[in-house]
Amino acid sequence: MKTMARQIGTVLCMALALLSAFYAFAVMKTHSGTGFWKVWLVIAAVFVLLAVGIAANWWVALPRIIRGVIIAVVCIGIAIFGTVEGCIISNMHARGDQHLDYVVVLGAQVRKSGPSKALRYRLDTAADYLRNSPDTICIVSGGKGANEPFPEAQGMADYLKAHGIEEGRILQESKSKTTQENIVNSKKLIAGDNASVGIITNDFHMFRALQIAHDNGLDEAQGIAAGSPPDMLVNNMVREFFAEIKFLLS
Repeated sequence: MKTMARQIGTVLCMALALLSAFYAFAVMKTHSGTGFWKVWLVIAAVFVLLAVGIAANWWVALPRIIRGVIIAVVCIGIAIFGTVEGCIISNMHARGDQHLDYVVVLGAQVRKSGPSKALRYRLDTAADYLRNSPDTICIVSGGKGANEPFPEAQGMADYLKAHGIEEGRILQESKSKTTQENIVNSKKLIAGDNASVGIITNDFHMFRALQIAHDNGLDEAQGIAAGSPPDMLVNNMVREFFAEIKFLLS
């Protein structure tokens, strides 16, 4: 019976290793502008080691106290991961009020051909909002990355204008490289201390974006969540977990 359980565990871990490796290359092919796809290769390597360990029955050979520590660490890690992901999910459908004074669209990668897929979700949501709220001013925020042909704000403004939003309603903030800078620099373009503000970003990014906005003086900022590419949602959710932990530690 124990031999059968080890065989099943070994096969399962190897299957998960292969799945993680294939997913790593799928993420890489999206050319998202980050190297996070490599994390999936690390996860694949961990599953391979687990498979070898199960097959070789290393677990039984470990001292009981070491096994207890490993179990505790794994349980704590799962609890933290579940809590953070729950917070992320709870903000994925934020809608915000109509007719806010400003909406801030957070930047993402742009290419010569136009905004990346994730950024188009943000911009399409912004365009819909602005059509329904004709007095709202839109701030597009994002600088020029090393792998981008021009500032993200420029590409975002061009996209919105091409989709019927008047140029006079669009303010460009083209220096930011991080979400923190997006918020801080965009705030400088907002007139009046009591202006109502909405933050537009992808669903998986909304929880952290609102935390940053609230921490930087936009206490009443509201979330307006855009969708995101379904095939990359798992990658983005895991990536956002690490981003949230980094934010909390900093």
